[in-house]
Amino acid sequence: MIHRWHVVALAALAAFALACDGAGRATPKPSGEPEPTRPATGYPASMVALGDSITAGLGACLAYVACARNSWSTGNNAAIQSHYQRILEKNDKIEGNADNLASPGAEADALETQARRAVDLKPQYVTILIGANDACAGRVRDMTPVATFREQIDAGLARLKKGLPKARVLMVSIPDLHRLWQVGREDPKAVEIWSQGGICPSMLAAPTSTADADQKRREQVRDRVDDYNTQLRQACREYGDRCRWDGGAAHRVRFDLDQLNKFDYFHPNAEGQKELADVVYPGRFTW
Repeated sequence: MIHRWHVVALAALAAFALACDGAGRATPKPSGEPEPTRPATGYPASMVALGDSITAGLGACLAYVACARNSWSTGNNAAIQSHYQRILEKNDKIEGNADNLASPGAEADALETQARRAVDLKPQYVTILIGANDACAGRVRDMTPVATFREQIDAGLARLKKGLPKARVLMVSIPDLHRLWQVGREDPKAVEIWSQGGICPSMLAAPTSTADADQKRREQVRDRVDDYNTQLRQACREYGDRCRWDGGAAHRVRFDLDQLNKFDYFHPNAEGQKELADVVYPGRFTW
């Protein structure tokens, strides 16, 4: 959920990130291993993750870089119990067929490009978690307008629907940014990092202030996230029966500091990624 001005710095660490997480693709099984006997039971045999730094796993490993192996969606670290890992237990055909196209700094306007890349990969299952960066602007007035946000989400979904009409899409709600401020505002280290102004300043600037202007600012960001989630829910419904809304499950997660990385006290660490994977997993792929 970092903003676009961090992307250049993150790009400089890309080589490390690729070495850390296998370039975002689930690791295939070594040659010569016996084929598992589990049947394919309607679970997808391929998947793609779209979105921003949450899904990219920013800070979920031992450095402040994207860490796809710990992603809630396509991660291949068994400890995370990602959607990929859970599906693999039901359908071994998905092994090695999970791509993570999520990008740190991505806003809703990036969804169409990501969707275009997803269409080329022809996945049977697509996860989408995007929108936090649209709210995490430098100033409240710079947040993406709700109508613009919806247009950009619709453009991405239209690309998916045209190119992948049979794929199942999971639309995940934006986590509660106001909750993160609430749990970290009294922690000295979190306050120190947030006060530097680089992490979601629209919500986290002056984190200890109780001035009316700061309270109002945080409430405006909170309300904008709620508006975005309403648009995500409605867009998924209008997409049709191949899109499933998470019911606001991700937004309802009450993350605590133990589930956030210590680089920015904002993005989920491995434990937080595991929690996110659990609460938004659809369970049965019947849609």
